[in-house]
Amino acid sequence: MTHDIRYQPDESPPLPLTLALGLQYAMLAVTAIIIVPSMMIRLGGQGEAYLSWAVFAALVISSLTTLIQVVRVGRFGAGYILLMGSTSTFLVVCVPALEQGGPSLLAPLIVVSSLFQFALSAHLSLLRSVFTPTVAGTVLMLLPITIGPLIMRMLHDVPDGTAPEAAPLTAGITLLVLVALVVRGVGLWRLWAPVIALSIGSVVGSVWFGLYDTARVADAAWLGWPTLFYPGFDLRFGADFWALLPAFVMVTFVGALDTIGDTIAMQRTAWRHPRAIDFRAIQGSLNADGLGNLLSGLAGTVPNSTYSLSSSVAQITGIASRVVGISVAGFFFLFALLPKLIAAVLAIPSPVVGAYLIVLMAVLFVTGLRILTQDGLDYRTGVIVGFSFWVGVAVHFGWLFPDLVPAGTWGVLFSNGVTVGGLLVMLLTAFVRLTSARPQRLTTTVHPDAQPQIDAFLVQFAARRGWETPLTDRLRGAGEEALQVLLQAPPRGTRRTDRQLLLIARADEAAIILEFLVAAETTNIEDQLTLLGDQAAETPDEEEFSLRLLRHHATSVRHQQFHDTDVLLVRVEPQAEGAAEPA
Repeated sequence: MTHDIRYQPDESPPLPLTLALGLQYAMLAVTAIIIVPSMMIRLGGQGEAYLSWAVFAALVISSLTTLIQVVRVGRFGAGYILLMGSTSTFLVVCVPALEQGGPSLLAPLIVVSSLFQFALSAHLSLLRSVFTPTVAGTVLMLLPITIGPLIMRMLHDVPDGTAPEAAPLTAGITLLVLVALVVRGVGLWRLWAPVIALSIGSVVGSVWFGLYDTARVADAAWLGWPTLFYPGFDLRFGADFWALLPAFVMVTFVGALDTIGDTIAMQRTAWRHPRAIDFRAIQGSLNADGLGNLLSGLAGTVPNSTYSLSSSVAQITGIASRVVGISVAGFFFLFALLPKLIAAVLAIPSPVVGAYLIVLMAVLFVTGLRILTQDGLDYRTGVIVGFSFWVGVAVHFGWLFPDLVPAGTWGVLFSNGVTVGGLLVMLLTAFVRLTSARPQRLTTTVHPDAQPQIDAFLVQFAARRGWETPLTDRLRGAGEEALQVLLQAPPRGTRRTDRQLLLIARADEAAIILEFLVAAETTNIEDQLTLLGDQAAETPDEEEFSLRLLRHHATSVRHQQFHDTDVLLVRVEPQAEGAAEPA
C-alpha cells in the first residue's frame, strides 16, 4: 500500500508552494490560538492588558514549539509537521484557577503539571501497554464527534438580521467546492483545494450577504507589539494550588493522549510507503508539547498542544515536507506582530470555516479507524473500542445519567467525551492485560550462547499451553531467528555482548506473544520485513535469511523503538504457517 504523498518529510517543494502551504496551515490554526486564551481570560474575569499579552505569548510559543516539532532538536520534537497551538481542553481547569487566585496561581499549576508530561515521555516504553494504537485510534475517532456541536454552531453563526439562506448557502458552496476538489482534483487543483474553497466561500458570503467583517480588518493596526504583562508566580503553594493540581495533571495526560494520536496519525500519513510507528518521534513530540506547556505557564497563557488538522491537511494536499512546517512557524510569529493579518483571518465567515472543518474532521475520523484496523481488530479489541467510543459519545452529549456527574471542575472534566472514552479504553486494555495469564520472564544477554537458554524457556512455556510438537517447533524457530536478527544489528558503539535481553512470553487466547526488550537498535526490523515483501526473491545474505525465517515462523512482527529501549514483539498463532504481515 502506498499513500498519495507528493512531498515526504525529507523532501522540499518549490519555495512559492512552501510559503503558500505554510500560510494555509497557519491561517487554519491561528483562530483557535487566539480565541482560546481570549475565552480563558474573559471567563476568568481578567483585564484587557492581560488579554493582549496572553494572545501574543500564545502565538509566539506556538511558533517556537511548532518549529521544534518540525526540526527535532535532540529529544525534543517529532520531526514532522505538527502544528502547536492553544488547547481548549485546559479551559475547564484554567478558568477556576484564575477565579480563585488569578494569573499568579495559574502559572505554577501549568508549570508543575508540564513536568508530568516530561516524565511520561521519558517512561513511555514502560507505559506502551497503556498508550497503544488502539487507544490512539479510539481518541482520534472521538475528537470529531465531541467537537461536532461546536462545528455545527459555527455553520449557523451569522449576524442578526442576515438572510435565512445566508449560512446554509455559504457553507454549502464551500463544502461542495472542497469535497469536489478533494475527491476529483489532481495536481495543483488538489493542492490548492482548501484555499480555493475558503476563498470562494468568503467571496459568496461577502458579496451576497455581507458576512465578511471588513470593519474588523480596517480598524486593526498593521504592526503591533503588546505591553509586557508579567502575570506573577505564586510560590507559596497553598491550599488552592494543591486542590487544583490533580485536575491539571489529569488534563495534561489527556492532552498527551491527543498528542500521541496526532503523532501516530502524521507518521501514518507522511510517507508514500507505510513505515513502522517510531515511538522515539512520539517521545520527542511529548517533550515539545511539555516544553510548550512549561513556557505557557511561565508566560501566564493557555497551555498548547498538537493540532489534529496537521495529518488531515497533509492527506488533502499530499504534502508533509518539514520545510512547510518551518514556514508555518514563521507565519505564527509574523501573525503575532501583525494584528491586521490576524483580523483578516478572523473575519472569514464562521459558516465557511465550519464547512472546511467538517471535511478535516471526516478525514481525521477515518485516520483513527485506519489505525485501529491496521493494528488488528479481534473481537475483544472491537468490544473495547466500540464500548469506549459510545460511552464517550453518550457522556459528552449528556445521554448517560447526567444527574450523576458531579458539579465543579471534575464534573466538567468527566463530561468530556474524549476524556472519558480515552480513559475507558486505557482501563479496559489494562484490565485485559492484568486478567490474562501471568507472563513468564527470562533475563539473559544478546549473545549466541543465549540460544539454548531461550530455547528451553520457550519449550517449557509451550508445554504449559499444551501445544503440540509442530507448533512448539514453530515457536522455537521464531525465538531463534529473533535472536539472530538482534545479533546482526547491534546499536552503534556497543559490543554485541554488552546488551541485556529481557524476554517476556505471554498467552493471548490461542496465540503466544514474545517480547524481546533490548538496548536501542539503529534500524527498524519491522520496516526491514516490509521491504522484504516488496523485493524479488534473490539469494539472501545472512541477515536477510534470518529475517525471512522470522517472517515465516511468526504470525506478525512489530518493532517499537524508544530512546532507551527497543521492543521486538513476535506473535505466533497455532494456524497454518504463512508470511508475517507486520502492521
